[in-house]
Amino acid sequence: MGRGKLRIYLGAAPGVGKTYAMLSEAHRRIERGTDCVVAFVEHHHRPRTEVMLHGLEQVPRKELEYRGGVFSEMDVDAVLHRAPAVALVDELAHTNVPGSRNAKRWQDVEELLAAGIDVVSTVNIQHLESLGDVVESITGVRQRETVPDEVVRRADQIELVDMSPPALRRRMAHGNIYKPDKVDAALSNYFRPGNLTALRELALLWVADRVDEYLTEYRSEHRVSKIWGSRERIVVGLTGGPEGRTLIRRAARLAEKGAGGEVMAVYIARSDGLTSASPKELAVQRTLVEDLGGTFHHVVGDDIPASLLDFARGVNATQIVLGSSRRKTWQYIFGPGVGTTVARESGSDLDVHIVTHEEVAKGRGLPVARGARLGRSRIIWGWAVGIGGPVAMALLLNTIDLGLANDMLLFLAVTVAAALLGGLLPALASAAFGSLLLNYFYTPPLHRLTIADPKNIVAIVIFVGVAVSVASVVDLAARRTHQAARLRAESEILSFLAGSVLRGETSLEALLERVRETFGMESVALLERAGDVDPWTCAGSAGPSPANRPEDADVDMPVGDHTALALSGRVLPASDRRVLAAFAAQAVVVLDRQRLQFEADQAKELAEGNRIRTALLAAVSHDLRTPLAGIKAAVSSLRSDDVAWSEEDQAELLEGIEDGADRLDHLVGNLLDMSRLQTGTVTPLIREIDLDEVVPMALGGVPEDSVDLEIPESLPMVAVDSGLLERAVANLVENAVKYSPVDEPVLVAASAMADRVEVRVMDRGPGVPDEAKDRIFAPFQRYGDAPRGTGVGLGLAVARGFAEAMGGTLNAEDTPGGGLTMVLTVRAVHRRPDPAARTAVAERQAS
Repeated sequence: MGRGKLRIYLGAAPGVGKTYAMLSEAHRRIERGTDCVVAFVEHHHRPRTEVMLHGLEQVPRKELEYRGGVFSEMDVDAVLHRAPAVALVDELAHTNVPGSRNAKRWQDVEELLAAGIDVVSTVNIQHLESLGDVVESITGVRQRETVPDEVVRRADQIELVDMSPPALRRRMAHGNIYKPDKVDAALSNYFRPGNLTALRELALLWVADRVDEYLTEYRSEHRVSKIWGSRERIVVGLTGGPEGRTLIRRAARLAEKGAGGEVMAVYIARSDGLTSASPKELAVQRTLVEDLGGTFHHVVGDDIPASLLDFARGVNATQIVLGSSRRKTWQYIFGPGVGTTVARESGSDLDVHIVTHEEVAKGRGLPVARGARLGRSRIIWGWAVGIGGPVAMALLLNTIDLGLANDMLLFLAVTVAAALLGGLLPALASAAFGSLLLNYFYTPPLHRLTIADPKNIVAIVIFVGVAVSVASVVDLAARRTHQAARLRAESEILSFLAGSVLRGETSLEALLERVRETFGMESVALLERAGDVDPWTCAGSAGPSPANRPEDADVDMPVGDHTALALSGRVLPASDRRVLAAFAAQAVVVLDRQRLQFEADQAKELAEGNRIRTALLAAVSHDLRTPLAGIKAAVSSLRSDDVAWSEEDQAELLEGIEDGADRLDHLVGNLLDMSRLQTGTVTPLIREIDLDEVVPMALGGVPEDSVDLEIPESLPMVAVDSGLLERAVANLVENAVKYSPVDEPVLVAASAMADRVEVRVMDRGPGVPDEAKDRIFAPFQRYGDAPRGTGVGLGLAVARGFAEAMGGTLNAEDTPGGGLTMVLTVRAVHRRPDPAARTAVAERQAS
């Protein structure tokens, strides 16, 4: 009996309908006459799922006792004994109760599959083992039940059960997933729109990668070399010339026109490494293509058109973008060129775009790498053997007569040894000197530089030819070995450099220090100037006494017209300048990024300053008038002699004066706090505290029975300014109480989510539409701009300002079942204080 087949319904979160889809599939198979049973399905008291179990045979479960309770698990032996054609097994990642046959349910499924039983199962994306850290960073919850990715990937069929986050939240709110008493907590925590959207994206991407694997596997098994345009993949062929930037941007525009377009830039280098593109230009182009969302690839190949087409077909590309040839007209006598060859051999499955640019017909101008000499010690030994060897051999052969043929072989051996040691020149010298000695001592007529027998002339010519050939091969091999070692070292340096910079891991100072260490320099400086006649300024340096001008340095590497990398310590050989050029280009990229970030931060500060100044002006012109007018009217009435006020009337007027003064005090306090934060005169004092030390103190301004407080003792500490946090929470609670019905208390709850803690203030008021949720945080904005109670429309703006000043956030969400929820997020500190210290703090606050 063969192995059974596994079908998995994959979902982004609980409640999307995986179990329902699995049961529907079971009913369809039973209608077709398939023997299908329910091995284990948990309906979780969901009515629709429970109804779908009707009419399906269910294998009795196995009950196990654990820690005083009775739990039911799938009875693997019973399913194997029943031996159905198809078994339904829910929750593939489930952990079995201790004492079960296997620790995990997926191991139970493996037994059923090995017995030839087809299995239909379900799993959520968050239960995949490789995604544990990602899911925890999104939801703040570590998944304890996981299934190895390989188990899911080996499934014969994987079907995605998808549902949009709003639809899933509606199902939750209607009670179709959890019991009513758990709905509010679920919607406020795990089932938030952001969490569901991120998990849905994970599921879609995972399934898309799986589909791509299926496609690649199918094409490989069936030897399909033809391009299948399942989605647009555009390959950009780069030469390392400046036209590459134009090609990359053109390819990016092509990719934007189609859904799911992908850009892959490829540079093809020859395997001998003797020609190379500009490292600086390639570094710039690599940064550009990755900034545009594409990928950069470095491929080795001697036949550039064939290598480019092989790469394109290997990645299932649909289009190739090439630049018009930079060769001059006379250079076409050597061949049609890469663009023409690729277009001719691409076939009907690949579209080739030839893009014009400014470098057309200007010549390639690519640098040619020169060979390197052998080591000094080897050259000395080579000359010693090349000159001294023939003399020693002549002295030896004068005492022994071996014949001309043997004499020539011995002299040839000396010449080969000189070639192996010293390369071409010592070998040539040995061949010339040895041929003279052979002619003088061993070729008739002896002791004369003439040759009587023509055959001896041929022998000496062959001797010299062999010596030169061997020496040339040895010299070329030594040069190639040196080149390969150097290019390998350069590639390692450039790979590390490009990777660290593109990931944003390198500051300018760290990069310059890396340059200094790599080239063994005393100091390195990145110099720049505004114009050709302006003085040089130092943008960054490493090492003591850096050069102030490029001409003062030992090595000057210009980058553009007004930037240069200046190195002091020694003069670099020309072969090192290629890598140095890449470092210089990356240094300029890092400098530009730092400046752009600084400008972005400044722009943000200016925008915030303008917003606060506008708020201050609006407060003075709008909200100060109302309480002032009320106070003045009440005071004028009390001072009037025309009316005899009763004690009740006087008390009411005095109460109005007090109420107006309180409103003014509250408003002025908010304005002062915001203005001080903006001007920097009040800096938040961040320290580690417990929420239960601050939040209860913020409830002093509201009626006692109007707020329910839920702050678990297990919450981690938070890094905040206690005063600002108290004011922020007080404003939020005051706003919630004002808009919530009298018989519906406001709920203030706190929970931990990964590296942050959330304080949620939930009311049951009329709520706010989605399009107005951001607008309510603007100063003097009330829902519908209608005044109510004693609010001045500044409390939420102040609360958000305080939250952001402490490095937190404040956002508005809908309360499940109606109302508005304010979510205040602050940074968590996962370290609990000493109990004695907490007791001391509590005693000080009580006193």
